[in-house]
Amino acid sequence: PSIWIGSILLRSRMYIISNLHTSSQACAKEHFKMLVLGGGSGGIAMSARMKRRFGADNVAVVEPAETHYYQPIWTLVGAGAKTLASSGRPTASVVPSGVKWVKSRVQEINPGSNTVITDDGKEISYEYLIVALGIQLHYEKIKGLPEAFDHPNIGSNYSIQTVEKTWIALQNFKEGNAVFTFPNTPVKCAGAPQKIMYLADSYLRKTGKREKAKIIYNTSLPVLFGVKKYADVLWEIVRSRNIQVNHRQNLIEVRADQREAVFENLDNPGETNVVQYELLHVTPPMGPIQVIKSSSLADEAGWLNVDKESLQHKNYPNVFGIGDCTNLPTAKTAAAVAAQTAILDRTISKVLKNQKPDRKYDGYTSCPLVTSYSTVVLAEFDYTGQPLETFPVNQGKESRIMYHMKADLMPHIYWQGLLKGFWGGPGPYRKLLHLGMK
Repeated sequence: PSIWIGSILLRSRMYIISNLHTSSQACAKEHFKMLVLGGGSGGIAMSARMKRRFGADNVAVVEPAETHYYQPIWTLVGAGAKTLASSGRPTASVVPSGVKWVKSRVQEINPGSNTVITDDGKEISYEYLIVALGIQLHYEKIKGLPEAFDHPNIGSNYSIQTVEKTWIALQNFKEGNAVFTFPNTPVKCAGAPQKIMYLADSYLRKTGKREKAKIIYNTSLPVLFGVKKYADVLWEIVRSRNIQVNHRQNLIEVRADQREAVFENLDNPGETNVVQYELLHVTPPMGPIQVIKSSSLADEAGWLNVDKESLQHKNYPNVFGIGDCTNLPTAKTAAAVAAQTAILDRTISKVLKNQKPDRKYDGYTSCPLVTSYSTVVLAEFDYTGQPLETFPVNQGKESRIMYHMKADLMPHIYWQGLLKGFWGGPGPYRKLLHLGMK
């Protein structure tokens, strides 16, 4: 009898446990009219816009990070001109009030069944989906990294863990080679790898160490910058400041103990070149986010496959994309995201009415090329690589006003305008400033 009673008890316990399990799974399933993946600039800005369109209760954003960072300012953090603390705010403070913050990582996207699975096993279904998952940094693809960052003379402005190390390396510099790299992959803010180089040059001049320094820019690209107008002015700066530029050089290894950086010559694969450094700034290889790559949302290269004018997915009409995770053929910058938010908002409003999207994204992007602690060349251009300048002055020159715009005004526009869904880029102001001619 005791065995019999025991087995009844065991079965009833199993029944309760299995019931608990299924009911907890049932609880885990949530549904939203609009689900936003990613709490970066594109994700938060679109959450704010979608809150106005659908109502807060119908919108959710999936983001694991506790802190949201304004990354464009990291160029100045790495040069000691801004603090890292000034670049971050709690994610809870930037998620629009009332919008559900799902504090998890996206594990799986199933556009066929309109569901997303998070890393804690939660299944979320949606009517519409915005993918804003950003770009993946791959320090580990360079032999010797990331462990080389434990050494005091190597940094990288691209990561929260390593941006302050750039400033330490710059302060510690005595004499020798200061080496700056650009990888053989797409990157976010393609101007940033050389911005820190110009700032380092300025800092070394200010501290009387420039004559003992050889500044080297090793880039995988065949050009200094992709838009000729701005490349021309950058070449003038490079020559006047005695900076050495080596094209088609790709960093493949860091030997931190010997302070050696190994580069491959991309025009002659297999041929390597070892450079001694006293300071090394690494721009890591980057690539598409794995969760997109392994879903049917990706193109052949692994990027989110969207229409370059409407930002609507090419195969799933209820899916949209924004920012660095997309295959839009423009530079991946916060300025591009800002312009994309206005277009995407309009596209979604049309899709909701079963109408064709009528506003087209022209590829507008901007790169404020910081050339010293007080000057910026404000590069703005479109899909075709043609300058698309906001101000009625020649922006292909170093400007003190543009520096203050980059350092002081843009962070304010970011926190108070873009993230709250009110700033859609400078398009309307450009028309105004050019009297409707652009």
